[in-house]
Amino acid sequence: MAGKYEKNIITDFRPEPDRPKFYGNEERKKNMDDAVTRMIRLDEDVISGSFFVTSSWYWPQSTPTEFVGESHTHPFDEVVAFFGTDTDNPNNLCGEIEFWLGGEQYILTKSCIIFAPKEVEHCPLIVRRVDKPIFHFATGPGKYS
Repeated sequence: MAGKYEKNIITDFRPEPDRPKFYGNEERKKNMDDAVTRMIRLDEDVISGSFFVTSSWYWPQSTPTEFVGESHTHPFDEVVAFFGTDTDNPNNLCGEIEFWLGGEQYILTKSCIIFAPKEVEHCPLIVRRVDKPIFHFATGPGKYS
């Protein structure tokens, strides 16, 4: 028998909303399709009233891939995280990610969690190198857009 909160356990992949401002041209989208596997996503479209969480795996690739090209802000705080998969050294990001926060460029080479305060400009997000898979997630109390 199904439990009262069974609907709150999300196991099915839900495609992300179309985000053409981030995908750019077809060549860029193809590079993204080869470099990332979108995972389970939660937002108000999945469960009414929920905050958003999105997750992805970044795979080894031969060229840098720009995942979020335009800097932007949100009317809410956002947490963005990247974790490497080196089990002997979990602090090792297993690659290099360029992330902009408040107009400043950061080159990430360690597993990390980033706090982007509301109304603070962030991105672009460019995955420069992936040596071993990198797990990524982002979450915030607003609607995923």
